[in-house]
Amino acid sequence: MKNLVIILGPTGVGKTDICLNLADLFHTPIIGADSRQMYADIPICTAAPTQEQMARVKHYFVGNLKIDDYYSAAKYEEQASNLLTALFGSHDILLASGGSMMYIDSLCYGIDDIPTVSPEIRQELTERLRTEGLDSLVAELKLLDPEYYWKADLKNPKRVLHALEICYMTGHPYSDLRTGNKAERPYNIIRIGLNRTREELYDRINRRVDSMVENGLLEEAQRMYPFKGLNSLNTVGMKELFSWMDGNPTPDGKPQTLEFALDCIRRNSRVYSRKQMTWFKRDQNTVWFHPDDSKSIIDYINSCTHADKTV
Repeated sequence: MKNLVIILGPTGVGKTDICLNLADLFHTPIIGADSRQMYADIPICTAAPTQEQMARVKHYFVGNLKIDDYYSAAKYEEQASNLLTALFGSHDILLASGGSMMYIDSLCYGIDDIPTVSPEIRQELTERLRTEGLDSLVAELKLLDPEYYWKADLKNPKRVLHALEICYMTGHPYSDLRTGNKAERPYNIIRIGLNRTREELYDRINRRVDSMVENGLLEEAQRMYPFKGLNSLNTVGMKELFSWMDGNPTPDGKPQTLEFALDCIRRNSRVYSRKQMTWFKRDQNTVWFHPDDSKSIIDYINSCTHADKTV
């Protein structure tokens, strides 16, 4: 039986280190499941694996996209499924890891068959987002697909845009195409969740922002500033720095400082980690471990795969 081990968890929890060690132990590449780490131009902001780490272990779906490339969870499922089929020809155990909730779910259960959106429709709605703002598109979504409107993350432009794209493309509500049917997978799925106490996780997130700044986050944001309207850059780390660069005031009307922007990155990263945990904990098939307890993680994988690996 072929086995796919998925290491998931919130941002900053420590997935990279444990995955590198597991990849060495089980002689497997790492299949990325992080929608932002795919963009080659923003490795610092997305905490992507370093060149040294990727030289140590083969990674897929890291740094494979340009900043203006369109990508989706459906496309990821198709490409990742094809890759798994090829790699299982020479591996009994494969390793995937990431924090993008829909990408993880697409590996495990598939995703609804959503039609490809034409570039013209995508360009039209992207331009409307730029000129009219998100609130206008949210109001239109409420009219075209009230069912999805009440379920959607209406503060996420990507979700709103995608739903409207499908409405325009098909002439039907996006919710009509969301069947929720789970695909059968020809491999055993082992979902391993990593978590820490809230105090631990928040401290790691805060310190990681400092490390990103030391490694060139500000310079990376300055290079990306001319492209700030792209959806790929609507991500924690970039959008707060863009707001600071734009000279937007704080909520109390004062001029933004760099430290204020960095505090916003820390806070929004913590908020995102809570959203990730809420999503991941819905799946009862996930077994949770502390990232430092590598022995228990390895023992669990061995028990599920009949392997006999030790640290």
